[in-house]
Amino acid sequence: MSTRRQRRQQNAHTAPAAPIAATVPAATATVQDANPMTLTRPGHGAAYDAAVEHGTPSRTTDAFSNPAARTGYGTANLLQATEYPLTRLTQNYQLLNSLYRGNWIVKNIIDTIPGDMLKNWIKINTQAPPEQLDQLEKHIRAIRLRSQLNLGLRWGRLYGGAGGLMLIKGHEGILDQPLDLATVLPDAFRGLYVIDRWSGLYPTGTFVDDISDPDYGMPDFYMVTDANDHTVARVHHSRVVRFEGAKLPYWESIAEMGWGASEIEAAYDEIVRRDNIAANIASLTFKALTTVREIDGLDQFFGAGNNQAQSRFWNMIQQQSVFQSNLGIQLINKGEAFNTHQFTFSGLSDVYNSVQMDVAGATGIPVTKLFGRSPAGLSSTGEGDLENYYNRIEQVQEDSLRPKLDRLLPLVAVSAWGEIPDDLDFIFNPVRSPKIEDMSKIVRFKVNAIVQTFKEGLVDQGTAQKELRELVEQTGMFSNVTDALIEDGLGKWVWQLGGGGELPGLPTPSDPDAGDDGSDLGGDEEMPAN
Repeated sequence: MSTRRQRRQQNAHTAPAAPIAATVPAATATVQDANPMTLTRPGHGAAYDAAVEHGTPSRTTDAFSNPAARTGYGTANLLQATEYPLTRLTQNYQLLNSLYRGNWIVKNIIDTIPGDMLKNWIKINTQAPPEQLDQLEKHIRAIRLRSQLNLGLRWGRLYGGAGGLMLIKGHEGILDQPLDLATVLPDAFRGLYVIDRWSGLYPTGTFVDDISDPDYGMPDFYMVTDANDHTVARVHHSRVVRFEGAKLPYWESIAEMGWGASEIEAAYDEIVRRDNIAANIASLTFKALTTVREIDGLDQFFGAGNNQAQSRFWNMIQQQSVFQSNLGIQLINKGEAFNTHQFTFSGLSDVYNSVQMDVAGATGIPVTKLFGRSPAGLSSTGEGDLENYYNRIEQVQEDSLRPKLDRLLPLVAVSAWGEIPDDLDFIFNPVRSPKIEDMSKIVRFKVNAIVQTFKEGLVDQGTAQKELRELVEQTGMFSNVTDALIEDGLGKWVWQLGGGGELPGLPTPSDPDAGDDGSDLGGDEEMPAN
């Protein structure tokens, strides 16, 4: 481990405390000039040290215990001997690198979720003309924003923290000042420079104390260093996109210098078990067939025989092995016995499948996706597991990815268009693309309901068009129904447009394909599950 990284890890226990006086009234932090991460111990340092020290647990009086049966709390049994030491695997930089480079399961754990979060990207919601939207998408592709976000999310999951420095032409000399979008020139934003927490991006000891700032409680500045640990820039927090790992309690976040924990930390023990079991199962294949040759007086031969005789014996065994391997022939003396014992592998697949399930449970990724295997069981499709997984991805998108895009999208817009539309917004495209048949049923069913409501005179044309545009997020259709069209349709009722309550091109109760109530435009199908 490099000297710089050793110094950073030594300072981990003296990282800054968040400026929330109501939570930690006595916490203080003082920045040392020599090292921005060398801080005085917070006021609750003694309480923190007591919490992490592994001393003898104090006996309580509200637990079950049966000393005669040696069961329950404080008794001498195997369960009570269990301990959970605080290892902080996240700080083992070399181990995390080795796991990511050499273990395909760890690589899948780190890469799968960021890939699924970004694979279908976002849909920009604004009344800008289509050509401007195309220009924005081209600018996003040109600066490789998706790939840089993916990289930041991956390093945040692997190392517990990473940062993306916004690269803006003309701002090289004002990195320590808050980002002002009015000073960003067209085509000035050139993407993100992603740095993991161990490779040159370190928070300072000052914190954002403005409660209206989205980064309230986070570090106010970040120090960017080179390979020799020399500071090359002091960057304001508004110019850095944070990528954090698993969230930690307050004091543990302090120990990690304000970052999170590696996603590998919680699953590490399960990964070790899986690798060892897989290696042992593989070694058993070499013992699938064991040959036994009975030789009279073999123990005396090895105990009392001379070296020359034993050497001739081993040469004979090697020749026998060559015959058996190449020709399938085994030569033995008359009267000698030769037997084979075959190893049965029954039950091993159940053990291995169980271990895979444990790894998948620890990571929150289904077995079918993490290990690339088909669903087990005759009636199993894996749809339920995937549905739960994609629901989790949608939640992570909202919790983790949306704040980052909320910060970046206005910057992209002002760089591409020179302005930020007042209605600029975005939605995430569905993580799991629905089948065409299912989507067509959803669109047909919902459009039928809107059209029939309009035909019955319950809503005017503008309201019906507004309802159609609400289907954009779910179906991706009707995005070209603009505010102008909706405004023009307000107050226009069905009897004013087509005459006699009929609209050109739409079925009416007299159509042979319509139902008794005139509401069925698509046959007898039922509303598909959404």
